[in-house]
Amino acid sequence: MRAATRLFSALLALAAGPAVLHAQETPVAAAPLRGIVAHRLVAPLRLDGRVDSTEWAGTAADTDFSQFFPFDTSAAAGQTSFRVGYDDDNLYIAIIAHRELGGGYVSQSLRRDYRGSANDGVTVVLDPWRDRTTGVFFGVNPFNVQREGLVVNGGQRTEDFDRSWDNVWTSATHIADDYWSVEMTIPFKTLRFRPTDEVWGLNVYRIDSKYNERSIWNRVPRQYQLYSLAYTGELRWEERPRGGGASMTAIPYVAGDLQRDFTAGIPTTNGAAVGMDAKIAITPAIALDLTFNPDFSQVEVDEQQTNLDRFELFFPERRQFFLENADLFATFGFPTARPFFSRRIGVAIDSSTGQNVQNRILGGARLSGRLDENWRLGVMTMQTASDARAGIDSRNYSVFAVQRQLFARSNVGFIAVRQTNTDGGPPDAAGAGDGSASQLVGVDYNLATADNRWTGKLFQHLSLAEGDRPVGMSHGTFLEYNTLRWRTNWSHQIIDAEFDARTGFVPRRGFRRINPTIERAFFPSNGVVNRHTVQVEAEYIWTDGLGLTDRAARLEYGAEFRSTARANVNARTRYVKLFAPFSPTGRSDQQFAAGESFEQPEIEARFSSDPRKVFWWTGTVRTGRFFNGSIRSVGGDVNSRWRQYATVALNWDVNQVDLTNGFDDATIWRVGSRIDLTFTTTLFWTTFTQYNSQFDNLNVNSRLQWRFLPASDLFIVYTDNYLPISFVPKNRALLAKLSWWKNL
Repeated sequence: MRAATRLFSALLALAAGPAVLHAQETPVAAAPLRGIVAHRLVAPLRLDGRVDSTEWAGTAADTDFSQFFPFDTSAAAGQTSFRVGYDDDNLYIAIIAHRELGGGYVSQSLRRDYRGSANDGVTVVLDPWRDRTTGVFFGVNPFNVQREGLVVNGGQRTEDFDRSWDNVWTSATHIADDYWSVEMTIPFKTLRFRPTDEVWGLNVYRIDSKYNERSIWNRVPRQYQLYSLAYTGELRWEERPRGGGASMTAIPYVAGDLQRDFTAGIPTTNGAAVGMDAKIAITPAIALDLTFNPDFSQVEVDEQQTNLDRFELFFPERRQFFLENADLFATFGFPTARPFFSRRIGVAIDSSTGQNVQNRILGGARLSGRLDENWRLGVMTMQTASDARAGIDSRNYSVFAVQRQLFARSNVGFIAVRQTNTDGGPPDAAGAGDGSASQLVGVDYNLATADNRWTGKLFQHLSLAEGDRPVGMSHGTFLEYNTLRWRTNWSHQIIDAEFDARTGFVPRRGFRRINPTIERAFFPSNGVVNRHTVQVEAEYIWTDGLGLTDRAARLEYGAEFRSTARANVNARTRYVKLFAPFSPTGRSDQQFAAGESFEQPEIEARFSSDPRKVFWWTGTVRTGRFFNGSIRSVGGDVNSRWRQYATVALNWDVNQVDLTNGFDDATIWRVGSRIDLTFTTTLFWTTFTQYNSQFDNLNVNSRLQWRFLPASDLFIVYTDNYLPISFVPKNRALLAKLSWWKNL
């Protein structure tokens, strides 16, 4: 790994060197930092949600929440108070959300992991290492619906708030005439922390539908996210918590299924499987995850997307094994240049249905966590089985990642990825590469100043041939400046045509790209609009052989209403020169030739109504030039809710493509429906139907879930795929799975 060592040393020096970046790491004066003391409870808490038990008598409540929305300069209209306690095993948090206004509370359903903006609720954000970069959150709404997840990259953007992570904790709520309250019990074994630390990062925020406000304990400027870790207050311990000590969690499962493939003429088959995941706390901050014959059938079917572009679409990772410390592996590079993408492991695409299908994973191990306050480590290896029918060979995937904290909130990270074909043949169906392995190394510098005004990234990744010989490069930079009224950023990217990242997500190679953006925000003091934004963006992409291949310019106006509705209108023009034959409608017999170029101006408008209402909707319309013709698109969804027990949604995306000069027109449909029944906070039934004309497929997926214990579930899933006009079935499956979480 000589090339990896040289690359790491060079970019570490480059990252630490620029004086302008170092200067911005100096903390900027902000609002006074708030703190609360966690008091040791003399007896285990009796969890009933009422916050009136004698166990809380010795604790002090903190109040005086500030408004975040619609303004961030005044006290909250609906005040909130909270207390923090602990014992040897658990962290306890009690919150009282006062409300002088009458009326009920909004909860879109009783399903876990609700979205915050459309629900009343409170959320606790914890940063145990006080690094202002990674944390966890726990949220509860008035009906005791829970959500938990991870905050990564400092909580800079919406995608840094990941609700997919799952763990064991409990809560109880109580609704009174002029307030609702919640008590939470969070086991220390659920958290990763260092027992010697006397201070953690903490924030608490609340969303209230009647006051139409979002409020927070330690103030966060409204141009950032509520869960921004740059603005957490301090949780101070009366005595340092002992923590859970060494622990082990076993998560075994049993599953059975019935399947029939009508297209291949295979009669009904049945199968059974057993397997297990295990979590072993090597230290309170480092965990070893093991998996044997894992089964991911409980993962909900992906919502299909219409693809009129030339490149692969991205689907997020939602499998629990890959989620804890996922940012250590998954956030290297840009979203369109990831050197590692965990969904390459154990997932393949069925070309007849467009659905993801499993490529069986035999087993794997992952060691991840913090070595100390500055260093994080992640090591993972996974082994998949061969599938002769699908033409997939068995493979081993290995990843090594290390991250070093720098300055206030920045860090530098190194990653090495290797994919090896363990059957001895080529590592992919095309036989690309050297026939035995794919490997790469890379370094990222992630900038985040103390006040979050400056954020950015600088990365350099190399794919390697045998003997550590570099054969391709991926490089990029991103720098953003964000204040209340101005947000501007610059990014550029270079990916060689030879860059080989088979275990990553790199939909395009062999190009150079620059992409500047500037945005101005306006905040009216009254009226129905809370914020106006005007944004200008440009993009240029070129290659060594073809010159300029893509050019785009966009002007967008956006409005965020006090009702939480949103509207956007943008005008843009795009120039495209094809570097390979392409058919936008998917017809292989009608393709534009490589080298042809097109100018494509268009206009698009989007609107999202108030999601707190019983009936709410979103809509998008688009019209403009499209290659040698035109396109008209209409998309959106309508949703209706009966209290918190049932939601019915219909979504659609219809694209009318009119081409000329011998190309046939096409109407491309994607229509889906979702019926979500939540009988209790532990029993859910969801039926999802979707039709996609690009795959000529109608899919039905119905899933019943019973959470009989925290993080322990029984799933019964039925799925069916049909030819949409004749309703001739393609394949069908019925499966059941039981998994349970056991702390040992």
